[in-house]
Amino acid sequence: MTVRTPRLISGLARSFPWRWLANVALWTSIWTMPILVGLITRAFFNRLETGVGLNITTLVVLMAAYGLGRVAVMVVAMHNDVHFMFRVGSLMRRNMFARILTLPGAQAVDAASGELITRFREDVEHVEETTSWTVDMVGALVFASVALSILISIDPGMTLLVFLPLVVVIVLAERAGTAIRRYREAAREATGRVTEALGEAFGAVQSIKVAGAEQPVIDHLVELNEERRHLMVRDRVLQGVLEALFWNTINIGTGLILIAAASRLQGGGSFTVGDFALFVFFMGAASDTVHIVGLFIARLRQAGVSFERMAAVLRGAPPDQLVAQADLELTGDLPALPEAPRSAAGRLQRLEVRGLSFHYPGTANGIEDISFDLERGSFTVVTGRIGAGKTTLLRAILGLVDADAGELRWNGMVVDEPDRFFVPPHAAYTPQVPKLFSMSLRDNLLMGLAVSDDDLRVAIGTAVMGPDLDHMAGGLDTQVGPQGVRLSGGQVQRTAAARMLVRKPDLLVFDDLSSALDVDTEKQLWEGLLKDDPDITSLVVSHRHPALRRADQIIVLVDGRVESIGRLDDLLETSAELQRLWVGEQPAP
Repeated sequence: MTVRTPRLISGLARSFPWRWLANVALWTSIWTMPILVGLITRAFFNRLETGVGLNITTLVVLMAAYGLGRVAVMVVAMHNDVHFMFRVGSLMRRNMFARILTLPGAQAVDAASGELITRFREDVEHVEETTSWTVDMVGALVFASVALSILISIDPGMTLLVFLPLVVVIVLAERAGTAIRRYREAAREATGRVTEALGEAFGAVQSIKVAGAEQPVIDHLVELNEERRHLMVRDRVLQGVLEALFWNTINIGTGLILIAAASRLQGGGSFTVGDFALFVFFMGAASDTVHIVGLFIARLRQAGVSFERMAAVLRGAPPDQLVAQADLELTGDLPALPEAPRSAAGRLQRLEVRGLSFHYPGTANGIEDISFDLERGSFTVVTGRIGAGKTTLLRAILGLVDADAGELRWNGMVVDEPDRFFVPPHAAYTPQVPKLFSMSLRDNLLMGLAVSDDDLRVAIGTAVMGPDLDHMAGGLDTQVGPQGVRLSGGQVQRTAAARMLVRKPDLLVFDDLSSALDVDTEKQLWEGLLKDDPDITSLVVSHRHPALRRADQIIVLVDGRVESIGRLDDLLETSAELQRLWVGEQPAP
């Protein structure tokens, strides 16, 4: 998909038109104000020849007023520019997150977390700065137009020498465009690999120490950093070479002006010392213009790389979605967490799964033609060997992957968008490895939900988390650390269970929730679920005896297909697969 960088940048400007227009007005003023200084300087030096015009006192007063005015305008301009850049960056991040959240959960991203962090951070920041530079370009072009008209009226030949470097710089920047894109893309990818490796290392500190693998991990990081250093140096060297070419081209132009001005002053005519001073002064300002134009062209190329990398996060959506207008809600009270309304299908009475199939792209792995029913208040266990398709089945039902075929019916009503339907109050899900955030236990449980502490403690008790909470000094305000590192594996799973229960959904979906629980705790958990709400419906992936004994029906999967469905006693007589799983599991006391 083609990414049109100028179109996307103009889209960002249109998203915040008043901020951008204010920036244009303020920075154009800053760019054009030196024209006044040039004209004042010209008048002053002409007075030295004619004796008519500005005196020293008037010159000092004018320059002081100019300096104070310029500083005041710059303060206002910087304030507005910071707010504009913040909004531009927030909009792109918001739109990328929004797209991720609309995709099937298990297929939402296809890049490593470190790479995604780089796209959300470095790539966004580079586009922010490039968009901000558009106002400098407007100011530079306005300055160039005004200065050009003034200088042409004085001496067209020398004017050509002033602005010739601008053309040279533009040509150099254009010719370097391919290398700029290639070097910037390689540097960004290398940065993503380093970030990903660091994240993995921090998340597996205990495993690394237990395995005595500290040095190999350090060596791997050193290797990745060395690769990144090499690519970053190449990128920075190219940028430095371009800057050197820009400035040297400008210096050559300055020398040409000095030579031409000397010949004109010696030859007499209408060319005055004031005119020479104006040309020299404008040459300095033109140098800044040339520098900005050259760097902006280079940054525009680099922004194209950043846009392409961010567009990849959209997974097929048009790149224009990156800059789609949205209310960022940066002022006023925080927005209330929207509550998903219960659909016209009503409370769960029966969930029908018919012919559900899904295969991971490019592989034969997945599930094929699975059908079963869930009745209200039932406890259904999905079991099978590793790789049988248990987790994939749950994901297909919940819409976390796009099913290839099949139909879901809730109380007879077809569910067209399972990813939007199977959320509270209809359903809640805890994955095989629950995710907690570096917040308090209360915040991890509520995630913005408005629920009283009493209701929260009921959910915690049902999830057999009450005794653990009593031993936490901070109670519900206990900080769990990054990814819940301060909690045990079992506490993380039970916290995730309580997070589901406090939302009071019709259907509870657990993916091997009891894997980190001892038998007694698991038994209490299942008993607590039934005691708390006998009508609650549960769909559970498990191979543990307590869950299998409690099941109203067991779905046995083999290689992605249903081998058998029934109650435990019947399947132990008829299903060879369940017999193997039952014997392989440590019997419960």
